[in-house]
Amino acid sequence: MKKIVLGVIAILVIIFVVGGCNGYNKMVTLDQDVKQQWGQVENVYQRRSDLIPNLVNTVKGYANFEKETLTQVIEARSKATAVNVDASKLTPETFQKFQQAQDGLSSALSRLMVVVEKYPDLKANQNFLELQAQLEGTENRIAVERNKFNEVTGNYNKQIKSFPSIIFAGIFGFTEKSYFQATPGSEKAPTVQF
Repeated sequence: MKKIVLGVIAILVIIFVVGGCNGYNKMVTLDQDVKQQWGQVENVYQRRSDLIPNLVNTVKGYANFEKETLTQVIEARSKATAVNVDASKLTPETFQKFQQAQDGLSSALSRLMVVVEKYPDLKANQNFLELQAQLEGTENRIAVERNKFNEVTGNYNKQIKSFPSIIFAGIFGFTEKSYFQATPGSEKAPTVQF
């Protein structure tokens, strides 16, 4: 009888250890997926940041252009590139700082595009048109990569919150990761006046 009880306990321990190893490996894989996708998000934001100096230099060539708007774009780019987030430390606070800096740059670029409307010669400039098209394409890439990031983050968060993974997540220090969220107020349509 004692041998049977010890045998059952040994089998349960083996099942627990094997299950724990499998769960741990799955969490590691999903954590790496989140980090890899975060690298893609940073990559497309860097592409946007790299396009901005060319855009600013093209626009600068037009003497009547508002210097203040260009300065705002340059300053926003500087702030956005200064905020770096380590993929292994995606805390809500660091994530929010990154998102605020990128939102500030998006806002400055939007103002730049509105001001450009006053300059027909600039709007007809081939370099400007190409840069504008590349910037629009990059904004689309950013949206796609942010969406993919949220998907892999969701898979990771679901895994570490499910049973029995939640036990091993706590033991091995796997914590919930933040998602990209829409900028507050973006659910309201902007007012357009002519």
